[in-house]
Amino acid sequence: MVFDEYGRPFIILRDGGDQERLQGKKARKQNILAAKSIATIMKSSLGPKGMDKILVGSDGEVTITNDGATILKEMDVENQVAKLMVELSQSQDDEIGDGTTGVVVFAGALLEQAEILIEKGIHPTRIADGFEASCAIAIEHLATLAEELEFSRENTANLHQVVRSCLSSKVVKRCEDLMAQISVDAILSVADLDRKDVNLSLIKLEGKAGGKMEDSKLVNGILLNKHMSHPQMAKEIKDAKILILTCAFEPPKAKTKYTLEIKTAEQYKQLDAAEKEWFIEMVQRVKESGANVVMCQWGFDDEANHLLLQNELPAVRWVGGTEIELLAIATGARIVPRFDDISSDKLGKAAVVREIELGTTKEHIVMVEDCANTNAVTIFVRGGNNMIIEEIKRSIHDALCVVRNLVRDNRIIYGGGAAEIACSNKVAEEADKVSNLEQYVMRGFADALEEIPLALAYNCGMPGIESLAEAKARQVKEKNPWVGVECNTSTIEDMKQRNVFETLVGKQQQLLLATQVVKMILKIDDVIKQGGAG
Repeated sequence: MVFDEYGRPFIILRDGGDQERLQGKKARKQNILAAKSIATIMKSSLGPKGMDKILVGSDGEVTITNDGATILKEMDVENQVAKLMVELSQSQDDEIGDGTTGVVVFAGALLEQAEILIEKGIHPTRIADGFEASCAIAIEHLATLAEELEFSRENTANLHQVVRSCLSSKVVKRCEDLMAQISVDAILSVADLDRKDVNLSLIKLEGKAGGKMEDSKLVNGILLNKHMSHPQMAKEIKDAKILILTCAFEPPKAKTKYTLEIKTAEQYKQLDAAEKEWFIEMVQRVKESGANVVMCQWGFDDEANHLLLQNELPAVRWVGGTEIELLAIATGARIVPRFDDISSDKLGKAAVVREIELGTTKEHIVMVEDCANTNAVTIFVRGGNNMIIEEIKRSIHDALCVVRNLVRDNRIIYGGGAAEIACSNKVAEEADKVSNLEQYVMRGFADALEEIPLALAYNCGMPGIESLAEAKARQVKEKNPWVGVECNTSTIEDMKQRNVFETLVGKQQQLLLATQVVKMILKIDDVIKQGGAG
């Protein structure tokens, strides 16, 4: 409430009972606490020895994962600032595909340092600016430390090693060699190395419960979770000429509303005969085009199905729109929207189309293999149950994103927290050259960077502070920026010799995104909740 020049009160912001408001220091403390609580949850899932989380949805669906973006997406977060942390992890997943846990842990560490600095009396705006300056130093230092990873279509050993590092913290660790091979081969199948471009939408991930993880494979073509429309149709068609239809196998319908009156049995027979003629003509057009397999986006009735069987034309119905597009890209076919447009030049080609029965469950899949154009592939995942399959799919998605990032920018750094320790040392060194208040902020940023190796050490059962001190001392003493925490042996090692890789662009993005979100949170000094707001 404020007063005008005559002393009359008027209300700008109503302080009603249905409104909650936090201001100044209280608002900042609450915001920092909310964000830190999210980071604390994620900390135990960091690294190869990180723990999994079990998430039960409102409908009782269970998800078991240690993927940062998935955990936060499945959590029912109500606090507005905590939602920013969820979006932060999602941004990292959308842009890079890996490092979704680390980015949240680092943001939480930054906010912890910011809280200490605010208690010392440093203004939040000065802290935010200091963090941004420190982030720029760290990113520049990473670029100077980075090394180029040499690879080609023939020599993929280095790519495999990077993907193995990415998969070491996933449920697929037992089969990391196979999954790395599948991921690298899939990306190189669809990549344009000259333009440094990868279209991930050309890679289809399909999974079926049953079988071992080792049964997963890369299909050089498209896999459809369908079966032939008639059980007596041929199960394997070699040298397939595929017709892709987006129109239904049925007589044409009038566009306007109409009523058809049938008064005699003769008229009904005439209608039935006319329908048969339509079906016969449709099937004949397909046959004349030279097609020996039909893929249809819509269904067709028993009459059409019977005629297709009689004419030895195997068909698959209810093929999804995305799958239709991938089929067209892979086989070189043209999608046909009307029966009048069917012609031989619109057919796609594949070496073999076959229907496979899985296990004893009577589940079927149709595989379109060795297509004319290899620019569309399918990764077929097997596992003990649907939960495992979904987790394998998430792991492979992360691996695919890592390889894509290397195709775009082949610079790498080494993992195990070594890069964070090197950046921490560099920021602390630069802080000594600053004579104003920012020195404290830069030191806080340097301390926050150490939270990643500290969490890695704790998660594999090592004494955190002693391990971090040893790694820092060895980096300075040996002048080697790649000494870090080797989680698999629970020792402090040279990560370059242990072949633990990370992409430069992924690590830089982590630091940038976390700093931006922390800067946004620090600049909030007033939280106003309307009645009914969560």
